[in-house]
Amino acid sequence: MSPCSRSCEVATLARMSKNDARALSIASFAVAVVAMFFAAVLLITRHDDSAATESAVTLETVTLDLGAMKLQPADLMIPAEGARLRITNIDATAHSLVIPDLGIRTAEIAPGDSLTLDIPPTADGTYEMYCGVAGHKEAGMTGTLMVGTTANGDGMSHGGTMTNEEMDAVMLEVARKFPAQTEGHGGDRLAPTVLADGTKQFDLVAKIVQWEVEPGRFVEAWTYKGVVPAPEIHVNVGDKVRIVLKNDLPQSTSLHLHGIQVPNSMDGVDPYTQAPTLPGDSFTYEFTAKTYATGIYHSHHNAQEQIPNGMFGAITIGDPTIPEQLEPMGYTQIDKVVNMVLNDSGTIGLSLNGKSFPATEPYTLKVGQVMAVNYYNEGLMGHPMHLHQPAGWIIAKDGVQMLTPMPTDTVWVSPGERYTVLYKAIEPGVWAWHCHILTHAESSKGMFGMVTALIVEQ
Repeated sequence: MSPCSRSCEVATLARMSKNDARALSIASFAVAVVAMFFAAVLLITRHDDSAATESAVTLETVTLDLGAMKLQPADLMIPAEGARLRITNIDATAHSLVIPDLGIRTAEIAPGDSLTLDIPPTADGTYEMYCGVAGHKEAGMTGTLMVGTTANGDGMSHGGTMTNEEMDAVMLEVARKFPAQTEGHGGDRLAPTVLADGTKQFDLVAKIVQWEVEPGRFVEAWTYKGVVPAPEIHVNVGDKVRIVLKNDLPQSTSLHLHGIQVPNSMDGVDPYTQAPTLPGDSFTYEFTAKTYATGIYHSHHNAQEQIPNGMFGAITIGDPTIPEQLEPMGYTQIDKVVNMVLNDSGTIGLSLNGKSFPATEPYTLKVGQVMAVNYYNEGLMGHPMHLHQPAGWIIAKDGVQMLTPMPTDTVWVSPGERYTVLYKAIEPGVWAWHCHILTHAESSKGMFGMVTALIVEQ
């Protein structure tokens, strides 16, 4: 064999080896593709089988709304085989849901957002549930999950879903309770002890009591003189004032006169202007009432707990007067003055003057009479207060008379703010009066929380 022939044979064999290798690679790739195809088909088949199995067990969907310091419905019913729970935050602040005995604890849900979770088959019984955000459970965001119950005492279907007829019946039942009688009444004017030099002395005891916020719901309230709101302290311009605070609380406290001109040493902000008033001790605040004021007194020690839990009350210097611009419109005299203290948190929760609807207090006027309302916000959120009729006139903000009255039928009151509004009764009837953040006032179970009424008579 010639060298050329030998070289050509080697080259030919090399080309054949490369072709064989290429063919083997292509064949292997083809086998792999086929294998992947069948694996995908098998996976899809298994997924479909799994989906078919899951669809065979259809979980009932129940809904739970978080808002207005309430779980709605507060008594949630599901079957023992489990349920799909749809949770919606209808409030203006974040909430979460905890069902400790079932190991359920959601992340915080932003306002307006929803999430869905599946509750597995669960033994019959009643399980505690509440909002897991700090302070919200204590403010009343609690409820019960009832498993295995198909109806409650009112014959409502399980799952917490009401028919239209059931909803109407529940709303009517709540409305008929207004005004419900409860233990305790706060905000009444406190009579002073007049000392030899004419000083008006007011004695306050800070203590914890059981306070009925709404029928049958008692909470641990932190109070001055055992009521929420605390008694009104009222004096005249020029009066010498002494307030003696005795602390019967389990922790220190101090008293701040919000909106009242006082010496710095009487400002009640420990440890800056005074030492904390220890449990069992007393402290005396003294000042001269220099100007007209619509103020409020409250704790300034661990305030995020002590104030929402009830330690607040109105302090007024002098009386509101009618601006001359309103006199031609029939505002000739003030027939009634009302202090309305708003709250939304702590143990007291959504309330007007320490009570929640239907235990709130209605107010009455005769046609043509004028009522001055001092709004105070001692809560943690703003509240747009709305009286259906008549329209009002804002005459003072934070105790300062306005140069020009401002008309309003809805006035936004931020935390710490005070507004004085004049209302003149025009049309007879029962006129709703409420916070216009609707989740603070009304639900599928009727009115609650920050609702009352003005009754206008001929």
